[in-house]
Amino acid sequence: MQTTDSTIKNHWKNLHGKQKIQYILDYYKLPIAVCLIFLYIIGYMVYGHFTRKDTLLYAGLVNVSAGEPLVSELSRGFLDFMDANPSRTELKLYTGLYLTEDPDDPNREYAYASRIKILASIDSEQLDILLMNQKTFNLLSHNGYFYNLDELLQNQDVETAAEWIPYLVTNTAIQENDTDGTPTVQPPSREAIPKTCSMGLLLPQKGLFEKAGFDGDVYLGVINNTPRTDMVIEYIKYLYCGE
Repeated sequence: MQTTDSTIKNHWKNLHGKQKIQYILDYYKLPIAVCLIFLYIIGYMVYGHFTRKDTLLYAGLVNVSAGEPLVSELSRGFLDFMDANPSRTELKLYTGLYLTEDPDDPNREYAYASRIKILASIDSEQLDILLMNQKTFNLLSHNGYFYNLDELLQNQDVETAAEWIPYLVTNTAIQENDTDGTPTVQPPSREAIPKTCSMGLLLPQKGLFEKAGFDGDVYLGVINNTPRTDMVIEYIKYLYCGE
């Protein structure tokens, strides 16, 4: 062993410049690679910890097109309203979602992809609010997607309730869930007991939505399994005062 160590030392002394670097790479590349991978993982975890943002709310636009100014108002504007730090918090806004019941619709494949995204987001509790046109609201409310807004109003102050009540939209859920407990966007395949309640809000053509210049009405629905009802209420307040 001593002879081997001595030989290595003598060989090392005879190497110069790049030869020493090449020697290290030839004989220690595996340990070096392991160390680099370990350092990368540690660095990635540390970076993720310090740059990860807390999501205050998940919202989506279905069959509603919004330009960049409105998208900014619906997302970053809410952070300003909440006086939240944009480097540490965010509002996740899904745009470009499209749904249809028309089997001959030329965009039916895109609609199918949107349906899957919506269902997956609901299942993972990463969708709280949808903004949509009337046709989409009727489709989704009939199939039991939306929270009973009367229940949300029960714990609100008089002023907030008075602001909401004129815009509450009542509809009837003809199917709350399908056989596996997941809401669908298809007509019910079995009998269901109708349930009528306030399932949405008609957003007035003022403030943010007056600026957007929509041709038709925009409806708001709260996803019925949202774990963020307090933040949902704050977001609705923001939409109604967002002049």
